[in-house]
Amino acid sequence: MGHRPESALRDFLTSEAGGAVLLMAAAVAAMVAANLPGSANHVYHDIIHAPIGPLLTSALGPMTVHLWINDGLMAIFFLLVGLEIKREMVDGGLSTWERRRLPFIAAGAGMAAPAIVYVAVTWGRTGLASGWAVPAATDIAFAIGVLALLGKRAPASLKLFLTAVAIVDDMGAVAIIALFYSQGIDVVALGGALIVLLVLFGLNRAGVRMLLPYLIGFALLWYLMLLSGVHATVAGVLAAMMIPVRVTPGAPDAADSPLHRLEHAIHPWCAYLIVPLFGFANAGLALGGEATRALFAPLPMGIALGLFLGKQVGVFGSIWLAEKLGVAERPGAASWPQIYGMALLCGIGFTMSLFIGALAFPRDPLLVEEAKLGVLAGSLLSAMLGYAVLRWMGGQRAPR
Repeated sequence: MGHRPESALRDFLTSEAGGAVLLMAAAVAAMVAANLPGSANHVYHDIIHAPIGPLLTSALGPMTVHLWINDGLMAIFFLLVGLEIKREMVDGGLSTWERRRLPFIAAGAGMAAPAIVYVAVTWGRTGLASGWAVPAATDIAFAIGVLALLGKRAPASLKLFLTAVAIVDDMGAVAIIALFYSQGIDVVALGGALIVLLVLFGLNRAGVRMLLPYLIGFALLWYLMLLSGVHATVAGVLAAMMIPVRVTPGAPDAADSPLHRLEHAIHPWCAYLIVPLFGFANAGLALGGEATRALFAPLPMGIALGLFLGKQVGVFGSIWLAEKLGVAERPGAASWPQIYGMALLCGIGFTMSLFIGALAFPRDPLLVEEAKLGVLAGSLLSAMLGYAVLRWMGGQRAPR
């Protein structure tokens, strides 16, 4: 029998580009639904905020479609994020300090600079201080998806480095959510979560490799986190840290490594269902004359400039400075224009920024809408210019 050629569609869907395009399509669908003429535009919001129960905690009220997506399904997404962080730290591109140095420097500066830009733009404006972290996050799927669309125009080292930077950025985003966007801590529930976490740690140390006990523990941890006041999605990252991994240099997809099996099992669900659902539930923004004028208001302008200017200055500037000072070298085979294009792509904050934006202004729907506008504007500008720079400079390589 002859070799059966791979399906072009399957090859596309298994790439990061496929997930990025689906997320983009979901965001566009949400924008269309939120801008239907007449009373039809209320249907989108009625569906998203429809109560479908049950009442899990009085702090949140009855669970709605929006809450199930943002607090429930996104916990699975954060589980995947945690698995990716642990894999990279134990068995991947961040497994040694030599490999970690530059991604940590770039990610740290790439989170600090946007926050500084945001604070500078919104300084003195009442009620906006809590949004400082909105432009600090990078959407790993979207950024790598845009890079994947460029094919061979961007060297493999650039994609690997962007992945490392985005994963460190995710670590920072999770820490920010846990430390700054948790309210009304319930010590009893938090103590219960700690007990579950210790049990999962004990299972790991005892050599338990079956995934079912860890998944049950993850579900319990999620519920206790929900009750505790710490955002429930943090449970995903904490549970991921307890999943056993077998270090397999050169063979990271070993079938007997629980972490790798779970990561591969949930990645398609996150990329092609959960994240697009999140995009659809959170990107709906009514456009028009008022929205256009609102873009120049302090909140959306601070977020947009933080993502577009802050990210590129922080990421590119720190890489350039690190190399000039001899602290670290830029990714091999990547030219400075390509590094700049990658730094622009780090300004795509979409998923994480929308998520933090909703947490930053939980009691002010108008500010949440303005935050969406800033995220969409800054992310779109970063994606378009980053793609253009990399496409234009794609054939160049770093001088030897």
